[in-house]
Amino acid sequence: MILANMQLDAKGLACPMPVVKTKKTISDLEEGQVLEIQATDRGSKADLTAWASTVGHQYLGTVEEGDVLYHYIRKGSNEPGVKKAFEQTISLEELQSQNGLILDVREAAEYAFGHIEGAKSIPMGELESRLAELNKEQEIYVICRTGNRSDLAAQLLATNGFTKVYNVLPGMNEWNGNLTKEI
Repeated sequence: MILANMQLDAKGLACPMPVVKTKKTISDLEEGQVLEIQATDRGSKADLTAWASTVGHQYLGTVEEGDVLYHYIRKGSNEPGVKKAFEQTISLEELQSQNGLILDVREAAEYAFGHIEGAKSIPMGELESRLAELNKEQEIYVICRTGNRSDLAAQLLATNGFTKVYNVLPGMNEWNGNLTKEI
């Protein structure tokens, strides 16, 4: 099952109620958290996808189990594009010829719906407590969806003595290579 911060039961509800309930429920989440919406209305996929993109949330995907659709939406923010603060960056193109560790700091649900093969998932919120899982001698290429969280993660790693750290710009939203899914 995919990890979500909160679940919403919208089973048995028809349009527009899944979106109405999602709108109300997502307001209780913090930016970056993931909401799972359980729905039986077939039209909810198109409705939730369209709604999420118009209000700035990230529609991650849907998993079907029997008659139930499990939709995943990451609460967005109204922050502008990438503010480059971390000096060492690498492009997606350059990344493909590197041998270091690709560290994906997106939420577990984002990672599950598609990541670069071999990438290690440590969500940004868990990074500080999981630093021991990383090797300070290895080159680490930090990636997220847009480059914002990976910038913060790269700064955190550098502060903790990691010197071979690179923020990957732009992030996964512009990745054209193969994706591995775990759903």
